[in-house]
Amino acid sequence: MSFTLIPSVDRPFGIYLYPYVEKLFAFVSNGKFIMSEFEFVAGETFMSTLPEVIPAIALYYLVVFGGRAVLNAFNVRPFVLNGLFQLHNLFLTTLSFILFVSIVEQLIPQLVRHGLFFAICDERAWTRELIVLYYMNYLTKFLEFVDTIFLVLKQKKLTFLHTYHHGATALLCFTQLVGTTPISWVPISLNLFVHVVMYWYYFLAARGIRVWWKEWVTRFQIIQFIIDLTFIYFAVYIKVMSNIRPELAGGLTCSGTPTATISGCAIISSYLFLFIAFYIEVYKKKSKKSKVVQRVRGGVAAKVNEYVYLDKKTLQENYDSTTGSPMPTQRKRFTKKAD
Repeated sequence: MSFTLIPSVDRPFGIYLYPYVEKLFAFVSNGKFIMSEFEFVAGETFMSTLPEVIPAIALYYLVVFGGRAVLNAFNVRPFVLNGLFQLHNLFLTTLSFILFVSIVEQLIPQLVRHGLFFAICDERAWTRELIVLYYMNYLTKFLEFVDTIFLVLKQKKLTFLHTYHHGATALLCFTQLVGTTPISWVPISLNLFVHVVMYWYYFLAARGIRVWWKEWVTRFQIIQFIIDLTFIYFAVYIKVMSNIRPELAGGLTCSGTPTATISGCAIISSYLFLFIAFYIEVYKKKSKKSKVVQRVRGGVAAKVNEYVYLDKKTLQENYDSTTGSPMPTQRKRFTKKAD
């Protein structure tokens, strides 16, 4: 382990982080998970078969929708879980950051020495170090189910996008891991980066801290899917053409199973469509009733970013069009009205 702190191809961050990350997870797992000793074997490794994955995803939906029905049936008041919600989001933003930098550290030498095509299509790019990081990322998708549990307990509205996205992402990561797709680093690394930002935003919001870049969380998600699909459609083209018209693929081919190819295209394409629709609905849709986000400093997570409906005339007269916030002389009045 070198401490030169001078970045290089093999040490993009100056020091080799992988051994330290290994020690961290060995400590957290009480020595039961050693990254350098891990070997992913489809059909043998934990959560590597459909009979394990499908029931886990089904249980998620059962708990979410069944739990919401029970709470409504018994008129249970919303739970106040702000402290736990903060810890949950802080944990996930930290974990996402660790996995992100670990994957980047493994990718840079590949990209520099072998090029982009090698990194996205060559089976030799499917290295042992990346596999264990992909597997750890895959397991976090089940931890992220807790996002929805918080919404249920706090009796927040559940959107189709939210519930679909969580279940589908777990399935997507499973298909790519079992399907040994070298291109996996593209959606995984981008998604981890977005999750660092997203869960940090949720953490700040739960603390009642107002941020100007909330809209950029959704924008980053849309951008990541556009980049994902650019790479994925290219890889699919190479894979398909190499089988039916090799001359059109330039004699190249792309590694990965047909199941992984189809599921990757279908699921991520659906994400792009749904997130664009969500962005338009929340941020860009124009109507007589304008949505103004009220952020309450110092409030609990349940009060953060609630929508307050104002008619268009009132909005134009009393709100700053550049910031979307009440005019200084109107803030007190509208805060009381919202309460």
